Amino acid sequence: MFRVFCINATFKFLKLVLRNPTRLTLLPLILLAACASHKKLPVEITPPVSPPISTPEVVIPALPFAVSKWEMLPDWASLDLQKTWQTFGKGCGALKNKANWKVVCAKTNDLAQPDNVALRAFFEENFTPYQVFNSDGTSQGLITGYYEPKLYGSRERTDKFCYPLYGVPEDLLTIELSEVYPELKNMRLRGRLQGKKVVPYFNRADIDNSKAALQGRELFWVDNAVELFFLQIQGSGRIELPDGSLMKVGYADQNGHPYTSIGKKLVEMGGLKLEEASMQGIKKWAEKNPDKLNALLEKNASYVFFRELPNDLSAPLGALGVPLTEEYSIAVDTRTIPLGSPVFLATTFPDTAQPLNRLMMAQDVGGAIRGSVRADFFWGFGEQAGIQAGKMKQKGELWVLFPKGAEPNLTP
Repeated sequence: MFRVFCINATFKFLKLVLRNPTRLTLLPLILLAACASHKKLPVEITPPVSPPISTPEVVIPALPFAVSKWEMLPDWASLDLQKTWQTFGKGCGALKNKANWKVVCAKTNDLAQPDNVALRAFFEENFTPYQVFNSDGTSQGLITGYYEPKLYGSRERTDKFCYPLYGVPEDLLTIELSEVYPELKNMRLRGRLQGKKVVPYFNRADIDNSKAALQGRELFWVDNAVELFFLQIQGSGRIELPDGSLMKVGYADQNGHPYTSIGKKLVEMGGLKLEEASMQGIKKWAEKNPDKLNALLEKNASYVFFRELPNDLSAPLGALGVPLTEEYSIAVDTRTIPLGSPVFLATTFPDTAQPLNRLMMAQDVGGAIRGSVRADFFWGFGEQAGIQAGKMKQKGELWVLFPKGAEPNLTP
């Protein structure tokens, strides 16, 4: 599910740099602005901001972390850590050979059926909590949700099942920038060849209008265009076939175009009020406006391609490469929070003031998950998980637990 993509303008910048290597120092800044990691993407609405009347004060960005104390973590002394421990164990399967994690992951073998007291002692003895802050020094950010949906489909096209779920196109190119410039690790370009030029890959409208060479790349055909769209946003799901069997699919690649929130577009167009622009609200709008649906979906040029996954997987694979754990795995922005880290989340349940304080694991990433105090909460599989994920737009705070000896350098 690890996914990265760059906007079309990046191609032009790359060509300029390759022609003039002295401009290399500008490339990381350009790409940081142009590149984003991609996965299942929540419906995220940001109200329009009125332009300032006067020149605002210059805000000096704060450091993203500050050393904290365990007693600052809400409900830390009374939390049930059993499910957290299981999720942490899965993560250690991917982290145990990394320098910062060898010692702490090895210690997990010393705990046989630990109770909450022992688990609290384990984390307190082996980790140091750091609170996460935004660049303006504030501590609150947006917490959204995602899930694994179920769609109805077939391996053959029929009158009912007529919307294709594609595998990766044969002509989709992935250019690993780090092979030329090591400082651009995990940054990639997507494109295709046009003669001797690399150009951006086809956008959603092109693909839906059969301009891309995708015939024969159909994995399944499903019965609902909106559900297929949201499957691409979530990044993984299950397809129920006519015989009742369930097939699992997961993210394989992406066309390289940036994600655009159709919920936000609907609000701007006057189709929905801001408070209605949840996943459920968009689906209701689509049912009432079938003639306008394609034009709306095409406003999001991003398009996701899938692969069929083994049926014995317990859950979708996150960017860390381990199955996600429902209600204990989150997606984060790895520019601030290291993948695999324990992250204490202090927020509220969707549409309520009921506290949701929990030690989570940062096991995934997402194109819409940008910013220091920003997380996407994995709710699991099915309709109920989808309801929770679709309405989750809560304020929250984050604390990252760093292994002792691997704490961040807070020197400005």
